[in-house]
Amino acid sequence: MTNASVAVIIPHFGDPAPTQLLVRQLNDQRGSDCRVIVVDDASPVPFPSGEGFEVVRRQTNGGFGSAVNSGLAVVDEDAVLVLNSDVQVEPHFVSDLLAAADPWWPAVLSVQVRQQRDLCVTRLWPTPRQHVVEWLEPLARFHGRPWLERALGNDVAGWSSPSVAVTDWAVGVCLLMPTDDVQAVGGFDERFFMNSEEIDLQRRLHEERGLPVVVLPSPTLEHEGGGSSDPLRRAGWVVDSRFRYQQKWGSPTALRVGLMAASLVNLGWNGARRLAGRDVQPLSGFRSQRAVIQHGWATRREGESSAEVNANDA
Repeated sequence: MTNASVAVIIPHFGDPAPTQLLVRQLNDQRGSDCRVIVVDDASPVPFPSGEGFEVVRRQTNGGFGSAVNSGLAVVDEDAVLVLNSDVQVEPHFVSDLLAAADPWWPAVLSVQVRQQRDLCVTRLWPTPRQHVVEWLEPLARFHGRPWLERALGNDVAGWSSPSVAVTDWAVGVCLLMPTDDVQAVGGFDERFFMNSEEIDLQRRLHEERGLPVVVLPSPTLEHEGGGSSDPLRRAGWVVDSRFRYQQKWGSPTALRVGLMAASLVNLGWNGARRLAGRDVQPLSGFRSQRAVIQHGWATRREGESSAEVNANDA
């Protein structure tokens, strides 16, 4: 891996400043050369051209996976490193990453991520139960407790581990992958607009290509979080993606029933809080949650072929 050629793909949408900072940090890397590709996902502010990187411009906004695929279309390097646009890397990040990845290659590799608190990068394959637990508002005050984090699908054993952690999937802030394998499975499934696309890709790489998913204790990177997506629409994107993932890999019906049951629990919980004088709106909150669930259920099959519909119904 220390001699491997690497292409870095950065999907971009929105304010150019964070992406420009990351590009400068990548151009200043020591000990390793990498090709830097910024994919402008039809951003309202076009990403400016410059020296030391390439810009691939999309005509329509397709989301994270579509943007990465547009970058993959022009890549012929040995490895592809996908980075969120709102991360920051140290001067030796790429060379240190390749050296640490060498014993595990070929694999899907990620690193520990620092943001407001350390992000749990190591995750377990999603299940409807995990999403229902997350939906339950009475449990929100217990975030950070190991029992709840495990129930949410966080692979707690690998969280901030001082040693290498082999896990089911890694958060897509930073993913180093063999280019040939990613291209062989068709890249990201572009039916996922935002969220869950990295889970689906890693599952296909694991099942079709036999690649393990490995999270390295170092190097690390800094992540702002939420810098490249609309916070007002993020909740809907998350739920839509979860229904689509369960349509491919699990049980969308179980997810629908579980989320609706959890929404009723939330209604009762917030009703009690309102009676206690809290400034909450139980009915409007319930209606909003129900609408998000119904949208995810209705759109879970968008883009499926008739063969896929029949296979999922079997």
